Amino acid sequence: MHSYQLDLDDPVTGAHRDELHRRIYYLSEAITGFRLIPGGADGETVIAVVVTTDQPVDTAALREKLLHVVNQEVLPQLHTPPKVLWRSPSGRTPRTDTFEKLLAEGVVHESGPGQVALGTPALTALDALDSLLREIVHEEFGAREYRYPTLLPVTALHRSGYLSSFPQHLMFAARLEGDVDTYRVFAEEAVAHRSIGDRVLDRCAPVDRCLPPTMCYHTFDQFAGTTLPHENTVVTAKGGSFRHEARYHRTMERLADFTIRETVFLGTAEFVREARDRFRLRAVELVERLDLAGRCEVASDPFFAGAATAAQVSSQRLLELKHELHLDVGAGESISVGSFNLHEKHFGDAFGIKGPDGGTVHSACVGFGLERLTYALLCQYGWNVDDWPAPLKERCGDTPSTGRGM
Repeated sequence: MHSYQLDLDDPVTGAHRDELHRRIYYLSEAITGFRLIPGGADGETVIAVVVTTDQPVDTAALREKLLHVVNQEVLPQLHTPPKVLWRSPSGRTPRTDTFEKLLAEGVVHESGPGQVALGTPALTALDALDSLLREIVHEEFGAREYRYPTLLPVTALHRSGYLSSFPQHLMFAARLEGDVDTYRVFAEEAVAHRSIGDRVLDRCAPVDRCLPPTMCYHTFDQFAGTTLPHENTVVTAKGGSFRHEARYHRTMERLADFTIRETVFLGTAEFVREARDRFRLRAVELVERLDLAGRCEVASDPFFAGAATAAQVSSQRLLELKHELHLDVGAGESISVGSFNLHEKHFGDAFGIKGPDGGTVHSACVGFGLERLTYALLCQYGWNVDDWPAPLKERCGDTPSTGRGM
């Protein structure tokens, strides 16, 4: 293992510390670990970053990448103090070493980096939690439900702006070029070699499909170029979502392959804002019914590597376009399990979606990461079904408990 200290030209204050932290692994695939070096009396100011790698790297080149990100994406962001919109009255304290115990008792299984398989009763909890969310969607908004295919046209992410805003998360779906000679040679090499990954891409057809980072892009693509028959439309869907989280993945918090329940609101500016806020209120009511500890706060998306990144983050926070629901998973630790997002006319313009009056629609979406939500529940209640809150147990049927749940 090799270790390098990358000094900053200008210190990063506590206000921008989190923004720096969530970018380090994306500087280079070679980085296997890092820590922020504090300076100043408060201990919150970062003056350097120590990175570790498995192989030697060009320190000057790596530091140049770090300084570019700090100077172009982190420091230019406007400082906006944290704003908490709601805090749970629950005094519940999360258990320690939950993920390790889940693994030991076979409740979950790590299939690979950022991939976790759920067994009973974790899977039961996930389905029950989704059922509670789905009930809100249908009772409160009369949503139309779809089950979308997994693969998403790359054109949908292109026109949405995702390719330029979040390139670090992209995951593409490829296939071999449709030619018998390509198939024959590939099959021969597959027999002759243990690993084929480095000999695949140059034989693939052009990439026109990708793995969706979230469900809403399916919905926007579905209505692209159309005029909606009603002033306001609500669509909900549950499905697999995929994001490359580099080495930020751990436990069930930042999976590369996960499940989202997402609801999209299309219509007037007044409708989508009111619907976004109403869903947030119903969600925190549900959290209180389940007696889960957490909070809801103003947040921003992880824009990265674009010329307008700092402006996008600052604008999103100032306009309070994104709210996040965080639930506690450990001492001083919480994870975002849901987000409530206003898009204004961005996706209406990008996808050419009109309302009955011929004007571009506004949009909003609410999404919940079901594995994250399940993990927060298991951290706070364990996995003995008998210990779960009544609203959840009512939807679990005769599901048996697994292990001690501690």
